[in-house]
Amino acid sequence: MTRRTFLPRPSAVCIAAALCACIGSSAQAQAPASPASTPASETGQTVTVIGSGLEQRLFDTPYAVSSISADTLRSAGPQINLSEALARVPGLVVNLRNNYAQDLQISSRGFGARASFGVRGIRLVSDGIPAAGPDGQGQVSHFDIAGAARVEVLRGPFSALYGSSSGGVIALISRTPTEGSVTLDADAGSAGLRQGRLTVESPLGGGFSLRASGSTMESEGFRPQSAAQRQLGNARLAWEQGNNRVVVVANALNQPSQDPLGLTRAQFEANPDQTTSVATQFNTRKNTRQEQAGASWQRRFDGDGGLSRLAVSLYAGQRSVTQWQSIAAGTQAAARHPGGVIDFDREYQGVELRSHWRFGSTSAVLGLAQDTQNEQRRGFENFTGTGAAQLLGVTGRLRRDEDNRAETRDVFAQAEQAFGEHLSASAGLRSGRLSVRSQDRYLANGDDSGALSFRYTLPVLALRWQPSHTLSLYASAGKGYEAPTLNELAYRPDGNAGFNTALQAQTSRQLELGAKWRLGQALSLDAAVFDARTDNEIGVQSNSGGRSTFRNVGRTQRRGAELAVQWQGQGALQAWRGTVSATLLKATYVDGFVTCAGVPCTTPTLAIPAGNRIAGTVPRSAFAELVWAPAAVELGLEMRAQGRQPVNDANGDFAGGYALLSARALWRTPLLGGQLEALARLDNLADRRVAGSVIVNEGNQRFFEPAAGRSALLSLRWRQRF
Repeated sequence: MTRRTFLPRPSAVCIAAALCACIGSSAQAQAPASPASTPASETGQTVTVIGSGLEQRLFDTPYAVSSISADTLRSAGPQINLSEALARVPGLVVNLRNNYAQDLQISSRGFGARASFGVRGIRLVSDGIPAAGPDGQGQVSHFDIAGAARVEVLRGPFSALYGSSSGGVIALISRTPTEGSVTLDADAGSAGLRQGRLTVESPLGGGFSLRASGSTMESEGFRPQSAAQRQLGNARLAWEQGNNRVVVVANALNQPSQDPLGLTRAQFEANPDQTTSVATQFNTRKNTRQEQAGASWQRRFDGDGGLSRLAVSLYAGQRSVTQWQSIAAGTQAAARHPGGVIDFDREYQGVELRSHWRFGSTSAVLGLAQDTQNEQRRGFENFTGTGAAQLLGVTGRLRRDEDNRAETRDVFAQAEQAFGEHLSASAGLRSGRLSVRSQDRYLANGDDSGALSFRYTLPVLALRWQPSHTLSLYASAGKGYEAPTLNELAYRPDGNAGFNTALQAQTSRQLELGAKWRLGQALSLDAAVFDARTDNEIGVQSNSGGRSTFRNVGRTQRRGAELAVQWQGQGALQAWRGTVSATLLKATYVDGFVTCAGVPCTTPTLAIPAGNRIAGTVPRSAFAELVWAPAAVELGLEMRAQGRQPVNDANGDFAGGYALLSARALWRTPLLGGQLEALARLDNLADRRVAGSVIVNEGNQRFFEPAAGRSALLSLRWRQRF
């Protein structure tokens, strides 16, 4: 096994100095608004850049998109996980996993719900750098939430403009320094949570600005075998002079975490604070290290027509993971088993060229992109010795050794045309090719080498009608495409050696109708209904012993409705504000199919009838918030709720629905020439014990990952300007 340290490699620093990349990191620059709309900078309304690549008001977008501000991210918790704040986004499910060894479970309108580890089917972007690989699998553990200006979430047909495996898009955009300051953060909370952060930011002379931060976090976890640590460093250097702008970003993550695993139904009901015995027996855990950097150069062009902006983007990074699982030694005796320790080193890089054009009332974006990941993946036994001399939870003999590669090459175009004052049309197209390849170097259990390629052309179209300056109606449609990930292609369902070449990409046809209504600063309402019909849905055939196999299970349908309402009191009620969001989702299998009833299994025998719910999807979810904020004090009451969640395709069991209440208080006061901000939170006020997430189709029936009971947080932030 590769010997590792948790110090950033020198190459990460070199990359930061050499690159020029990611268009998203320059998202705060002023850009032309869409035709037939008032520039966002003149209205003070919330703006977005995802979906169009141009800054425009949320009100003017012909698709469902939400923006979470820095203040909201701050008040939602210790700014470690996106699950703290994104519950308020309709259509999005970010589960309360409470397990740092497994990344967040995120689904958008039911896309991505099947993932039992990592994030699939959702495009993830941090300052323009993709956090999802070319094959569609990603993670968000390195997102610098504390340094974000906002987090944007796009749902629906226009997500397809981000390429394959784009059932939705989540993009973090870092803030640009506007004044010099030093900020110290200290957090303490339940389950031994401790976190500290130092941030320095300042405009520099000659058009330069700098923001740098470093944080360290420790948690004992509320269950045995759930402790975690995290060290995260981020830097952002920008230069702007005349029509030119360059932004360089770099970050490094080190996160060793224990893994408490899931619980069976009986274990969860007996004591949700327990950990199954095999977790401690095998010392299940995961070490993650990641360093990456990127930069962007963009140039604005003056003039009434033609090319208005040109941007070039580059990024590169490396991610190393070692994970010790709880697979019994006897199970690994099977000749084809890859072992109980996962160990990989992955390098990734990408480039994008994007140009913006304007001709009268027509605006357009043209571009091309290439993304590549190269990975050395190994598997080891998680034990040494036999009998009384056997040691568990250690790295043993090699059982898997392969080189994997995934690459996408895309071209894309998007245009918007205004037809008079009230009507506009948007259209886009993304066409590309995904190539995946695996070269097996461990041939004692057969040759699992293989290669596949997938081609896609994804059109989208939208019409927006704005009958008044307060109401906007739109309709959008598009085609989606989700290719299998390298992990899904790794094993054949029949148990034989070789790539899972029978697994096809799933395709979808999506339709969305929406309305956006604004009543000045007092009230905003966004509503949408949607329908997505998928062919060749990728589903789990078996999931046990650290090995999952996948197959196409036919047609599925996801349809539902979303509502988001924000209210700001006026006059005597000016100190009050409220938020309500709600989602209804019906995600079902249109075709019946058969799957594995147990393990081992090479021939599926369990019938899944048409009409069953897709495992991991949530039929109803809601968020509500009421805030009273006079002067320097802010008091808030929150509620998040969701319905029953099926744990497997057979719908044999469900994680129960729940509604959880939380309260917070935020107070600001001058201190030592700076400003002190204190945040106190009490989450799950009623101390309800619920399953925060499920491990979909888990072969050992350990489906349930408990959410924490009542928990407290005290967060202090002191900021000094200079």
